[in-house]
Amino acid sequence: MKKVELLAPAGDLEKLRYAVAYGADAVYLAGRQYGMRTASGNFDAQALRVAIAHCHLNGVKAFVTVNTLPRDDEMAALPDYLACLQECGADALIVADLGVLALAKRYAPKVPIHISTQTSVVNAESASMYHDLGASRVVLARELTLDEIATLRAKAPRSLELEAFVHGAMCVSYSGRCLLSNFMAGRDSNRGACAQLCRWQYSVVEEKRPGLYMPVEQDEHGTYIFNANDLSMIDHLPDLLNTGIDSLKIEGRVKTFYYAAVVTGAYRRALDFHAVHPCASLPQSIADEVLKVSHRPYSQGLYYGDRTQVRLDSSEYLREWEVCAVVEQCAQDGRAVLRQKNRFNLGEPLEMISPGREAVAFTLDTMMNGEGEAISAAPHPHMEVRARLPVEAPPMSLVRRKNNT
Repeated sequence: MKKVELLAPAGDLEKLRYAVAYGADAVYLAGRQYGMRTASGNFDAQALRVAIAHCHLNGVKAFVTVNTLPRDDEMAALPDYLACLQECGADALIVADLGVLALAKRYAPKVPIHISTQTSVVNAESASMYHDLGASRVVLARELTLDEIATLRAKAPRSLELEAFVHGAMCVSYSGRCLLSNFMAGRDSNRGACAQLCRWQYSVVEEKRPGLYMPVEQDEHGTYIFNANDLSMIDHLPDLLNTGIDSLKIEGRVKTFYYAAVVTGAYRRALDFHAVHPCASLPQSIADEVLKVSHRPYSQGLYYGDRTQVRLDSSEYLREWEVCAVVEQCAQDGRAVLRQKNRFNLGEPLEMISPGREAVAFTLDTMMNGEGEAISAAPHPHMEVRARLPVEAPPMSLVRRKNNT
């Protein structure tokens, strides 16, 4: 089985470092302009240099999104920005607009071009056209089935890489081209400012009786007719790998550093497992990791041609687990300095996660604050805590707790 790239989201430098540490082969990030996720921290020019250098130091590629659909008044600053991205060492530019593609070839000619999922590539002719225009990779539309991806792979040029989403939030609009946010909130979803109005609950109003709202009801919860389940293919990776795909993309630049670590780590371990055991079932301990981040109910999207992508009874997230501390230092005997992120208490069940390892369950029997005083709880965010962990924790280890304990 060929090696397939694992591509992880990096909304800011902290998330990038965790994605790299937990096994990403490449990350995608954005500058302060022209990126489709303005809600994430993103990177100014100096931060881009630091982020890309960190990736390269660890053998990881850094792809920069330039994937908005800019208007004419936004194009003037683009040539200098593209030249800056080349100078920063970007390994690829992800673009969605043909004008941006043309400028990228002119002002960043040394940087490969990846075509965004927003271009809705669903056939080999379209993919080949972008290849002829200079693209080295196409991020496929999320609406394709596995069989359609395999067919496209067989017909497209072999030198053209294909990328597909493997995990994360889905959009009810075709390849993310939505106008609902523009219409109702004045926030352009195609220029990075989506308000996610598709997650709201809706009613209808009869034309001649304004103010009389009638809920659209499927059951006692109402109906969320635009809402989508999250995508998770961790239990179906062999099917996706067998299509001939080159890169698997995790959605989530706006999500937390904990999400970047856990989901990247889970798919890294899953891919490594299938590389050795291509026909075996994935160990449950790996598959369960993606249940321990905040998420909507999972489905396989449209990969199998069904409609389980749509979630009709709720827009709520499932948040059964949370990160409670970051391990800053740890001695061989397990004595550690933790930086608290959320509350936790002495004696409650915890888990420690580390890059490339199984989670380790444990309870704390002693805990001290930064002044060396014994404490029974760590209720204050960012508090320094000293404790003994069950094993030595490597760099970037995290401690988490289950919310209902």
